[in-house]
Amino acid sequence: MANLGDTFKDVLFAGVGALALTGEKAKELIDQMIEKGEITVDQGKELNSELKHKVAGAAENVQYDLIEARMSMMNAEQREEFLQKLHGIEEKITAREAEKAAAEAEETVEVEAVVVETEESEVAPSEGVADEGTESTEQAEQTETK
Repeated sequence: MANLGDTFKDVLFAGVGALALTGEKAKELIDQMIEKGEITVDQGKELNSELKHKVAGAAENVQYDLIEARMSMMNAEQREEFLQKLHGIEEKITAREAEKAAAEAEETVEVEAVVVETEESEVAPSEGVADEGTESTEQAEQTETK
């Protein structure tokens, strides 16, 4: 079964390599057409962008096709083992994402705390001045009423 796994890896890498090579050759062709004036630079960029999206989609399809082919050659027990490994990988990725999100949230809270402290330190002296001004206004009012 190990040889079969190696064969699938080889096929996958060959497929991805062929897609990458096709993408590179197509880019070279587009660049040549731009140099010759057969297409504009903007048209070349658009074609290159479309090609990248198509290559990415094709690579994804190849991966799923290979997984399906490999799983179809497994018996029920082997498929169950494979699925358990996938679930383990998923749990690791989910845990990493949760740790990353928690760290980002903690960082955000720390930044917000610094902002609040800064705002409070800027507001505090102003409040003291306002209080003194309020007392002066109250004293002036009392003097006027006398």
